[in-house]
Order: sequence, then structure tokens, then C-alpha cells
Amino acid sequence: MSENGNGAAAEQPQKQLKMQVLAQYVRDLSFENILSQKGVSGDVQPDVQVQVKLDAKKRNVENQYEVVTKLNISSKSKETQDTLFLLELEYAGVFNIENVPEDQLHPFLLIECPRMLFPFLRRIVSDVTRDGGFPPLNLENIDFLQLYRAELARRAEQPVENPN
Repeated sequence: MSENGNGAAAEQPQKQLKMQVLAQYVRDLSFENILSQKGVSGDVQPDVQVQVKLDAKKRNVENQYEVVTKLNISSKSKETQDTLFLLELEYAGVFNIENVPEDQLHPFLLIECPRMLFPFLRRIVSDVTRDGGFPPLNLENIDFLQLYRAELARRAEQPVENPN
């Protein structure tokens, strides 16, 4: 048996992608139960609004990146538009990522990494709203690809500022 076999195995045109979640944590959390602060009670039909922002940055260690998903969730009464609660959450993950082509790294960080963390983020939101005296809020899945494309489109529409 020869070392190369048929010769095809000796060639590796592309190294295999490696992605490892090294850590995940709540970076910031704020929950305000405005409904109970005002002393309002009774059945209230909530209107929940969720805003999502993403951020990613290179860490000082080779191949390590921090990705942060920032949620702003507000719940208002459908009838009176009074705010019921406000939830702000920054959930971060530290990733070791290897063998992603440079031109694909940015979308990878802002699509695939948040997708990996989303189940944990969803659980925190559910627990915090339940512990805050409301029915648990079970977030719908977030389409991170659509979110990324929308951000690229928004940036493309912004006027370029003249540095002079």
C-alpha cells in the first residue's frame, strides 16, 4: 500500500472550519416591572416589541472573538399603551474560530455565533419575565441572516461623510 493511496487524499484544498464556544455570559441585564410599580392589576393584553442589535469584536488571543446579542424588549398594554415592563439584556459569547475565510468572517460572527447562543438567551428572557411576575416570554426564533442583510442595507443607504 502506498503512502499517497490514490493521490487525492494527499491534497487538502480547504482546512475544515473549527468553531468552539469558550464562554457565554450575561454582560448586562435590566428588568423593570413598571406595572407593579404603578400598582396596576387585572387582566392586561400585552403588546411586546423586541429590538435586536449585534456586535462582534476580535479579542487579544488569536482566533478568539466576542459576540454580543443586545435585546431591548418592551411590553405595553394593547388597550392603554401603558408600559408593563422593560427588559434590556446583553448576552455575550466568546468563540474560537479557525479556518473561516477573511471575507466570510464578518457574516459568520454576526449570523452563526448568535444562532448558537440564541437558545440560552431565550431561556434567560423566559425566566426573567416569569420571575418578574409576568407569563414567561418565549421569544420567537430570530432570523439572524435577515437581520444581517437588513443592517448591510441600512449601512449602504447612509450617506458617506466627507472627512474634510
